[in-house]
Amino acid sequence: METLYHQTNKHIQEVQSLMGSLERTDRQSVHLLENELRARIDQIFNHLERLEILANKEPPNRRQNGKLRVEQLKYDVQHLRTALQNFQHRRYAREAQEREREELMSRTFTTNGTHKKMLDVANMLGLSNTVMRLIERRATQDKFIMIGGMLLTCVFIFLVIRYLG
Repeated sequence: METLYHQTNKHIQEVQSLMGSLERTDRQSVHLLENELRARIDQIFNHLERLEILANKEPPNRRQNGKLRVEQLKYDVQHLRTALQNFQHRRYAREAQEREREELMSRTFTTNGTHKKMLDVANMLGLSNTVMRLIERRATQDKFIMIGGMLLTCVFIFLVIRYLG
């Protein structure tokens, strides 16, 4: 039982060190490392089942101590399994965010379609054509006022820098 216990403990330490290198692994080999970690954790659980059987066969004065040691190892391995699952969950979420971002970046946004949809929604809300034309005219006027204000501000900043700077 002692040799199997020490082998299992050594395997747990190896898995812990591999878990530490999981964050630094590149994208192509992260799947391979995850599969290897999952296989090692399953192998450790098999060892723990054997250890549990062997602990029950120990003499009564050492049985309780053996069971406690096996339970501690089970606890450690369960934490490793949970950490691996958390890492995978974070990686899947990150990949989904990257796919969504790429999808958004590849879309072409057209203002004509948006404008038409906005007019359809306004019609559904019961706004009259006259009110919608007033809103469109006001939006155009606001755009010209904004551009004029920007140009005026640029000229003012240029004059301040030129004569006061």
